[in-house]
Order: sequence, then structure tokens, then C-alpha cells
Amino acid sequence: MTRLTPGRIVQLAVSLGVAGLFVWLAVLTIDGPELASTLAAARPGWVALGVLAFLCGYGCRIARWRAMLVRDNPGLGWLPISVAFYGSIAANNVLPFRAGDALRVFGFSRYLGVPVSTLLATLVVERLLDLLSLLMAFGLALLFLPLTGGAAGTLIGIGGSGLVAIGLVVMAVLLFPQMFEPIARACLRILGRVSPGISGKLGEFSERAFATLRHLAHGPRMLILVLWSACAWGFEGAVFWSVAHAIPAMIVPSAGWLSFPVGTLATLLPSTPGYVGTFDFFAIKAAQAMGNSAAASAAFALLVHLVIWLPATVIGGIALLVWNSAKQPSSLPQTRERAPS
Repeated sequence: MTRLTPGRIVQLAVSLGVAGLFVWLAVLTIDGPELASTLAAARPGWVALGVLAFLCGYGCRIARWRAMLVRDNPGLGWLPISVAFYGSIAANNVLPFRAGDALRVFGFSRYLGVPVSTLLATLVVERLLDLLSLLMAFGLALLFLPLTGGAAGTLIGIGGSGLVAIGLVVMAVLLFPQMFEPIARACLRILGRVSPGISGKLGEFSERAFATLRHLAHGPRMLILVLWSACAWGFEGAVFWSVAHAIPAMIVPSAGWLSFPVGTLATLLPSTPGYVGTFDFFAIKAAQAMGNSAAASAAFALLVHLVIWLPATVIGGIALLVWNSAKQPSSLPQTRERAPS
């Protein structure tokens, strides 16, 4: 269990404050009755299609993670890795301090038969792959979607081409880690002059992370992981697109393809479990940037948030029960055969 140290308390207070601010900003210009009527008119068929796309996307993520772990446990099956993946997501959705990430690395190590250091390294690789996919999706959305207003095609001075370029740098780290390893070691040496202890710990992790990257970058492995990531996030974008079509008042449903990277990247900000407030505010603003009304954009953001949060949390809760039962010894009485006299 995570200890509530003074630092953790401050972190929790900041997260709650940021989430509360963005919730307030989101509801500031929205008419409640209009929002309710817009949500009530949602088309169930499109919502169901969004849930299906969500499940397909998570299937791709599980396949990607398994591809990273089979070196350490070649016999790793689909059930345990699905249990670990969904269980960690559910924990992140309901517990603070990214508890699901800690659970995936430390809690599931014995269950998966994979060392903690490998699980931590694969989590870093997974985050880099996700960042790559989101930056590319965001850049392409800015380049090809018709935004309204004077800031069309840019975000805080960064255009679609700039985001794609940053994504290509991330891809270079994934494909050619040996080029960036000397830079990481130089940074660690500088840090070592200030804090040798932290530098030593980070150095051990860095060696393991780069070893994992070098292994994954050998041959076609990393390209396969990039393709799995593209499929996973393509399905995630389809969730937003489907839910946008589910809201009749969304006159520009293609806005889902912009809200998808904007809302997802906003989850990097401090927030509550489930990213209440931060995700919703930015998803709403992205939908409005393409000409949709405030009520339609808010209904879309709330519904897509539910489609992303609820299935993962329910399935993850079941997965945690499966994992917990696997850890428990059998409750059946043990009998011992009596030796013949």
C-alpha cells in the first residue's frame, strides 16, 4: 500500500486542485439541460461500435506487451498477461499515484515469471511507443483536419509538422538506441556530481532499459512493436470517431480524430484517477475547435470518457480477482496417503 508521506499529500492536493480547475472550466459555459438532452439522444449502435473498437485496441496493446516479455518467459500465455495488463489499468483508473504502474512492475512479477527490471524497462518502452503514436496522430490531425479560428494548424506555436518531427525523434530513440546511450551516460555522470545515490540507481535502470531497447531494436522486432502501437492507437481513435457519430448534435464528427490525441495527451497533467477534468476539458475544446457546439462537445467528451474508462475498469476488476485467486493456496483439505503397515 502506498504510504501517505508529506510529499504524497502535496502531490494529491495538486492533482485534485488541477482536476477541479479543469472541471470548473469545462462546465463554465455549458447549459446543463441542453447537455442532458444531447446525451439522451445518443445512438446506442455507434456507442457499441466504440466499445468494440476499444476492446480491439486493448487486444493490440496486450499483444505488443507480450512481444516484449517472451524473451524472459517464452512460455508466457495470453491469459496471465491479459490479467496483468487489465488489472494494472483498472488500478490506475481508481487509485491515485499511478498505482497501477507500480502494480504491473512489482505486483505481477512472480505471476508473469518476469524480473521486475524487465517489467520496468518494458513499461518505459511502452510509454515511448505510445508517445510516438500520439504525437504522430496529433501532428497529422493538425495538418489535415479543418480547424476553425486563427490558430488553425498550430498548438502553442507548434504546428503539425513540428509534432511529426518530434515523433520521428522518438522513433529514432526506439530504432537506434545505441546512438542515444552515450548521451544518457553523460547526463548520469553530471547528475552523479550532485547526487551519487540517485545517479547510481538511475544508472542501473538505464543499463537495463537500453539493454531491452537494444534487444527490441534488433531485426524487425521494434518495427513490429511500432505496428502494434499504430493498430492500438488507430482503434483508440476509432473509439472517438464512433462516439462522435453517436451524438447527433456533433455536426463535425471527424473532430473525434482531433480530440483523441489532444484529450489523451492531456492525461499527462496532474489529475485524479481516471483523469477527470483534464481529459474532458481538452477533449471538449478540441471538438469545439472544429465547429461543434459546447453542449455537443461536452456530451461527446463525457460519453467517450465513459466508453474508455468503464470497460477497462470492469474487466480489470475481474482480472484482479483472477490474479488474487491464483495467489491463494487451495482451500480444499489436504489429505496424505497412509503408508501400508
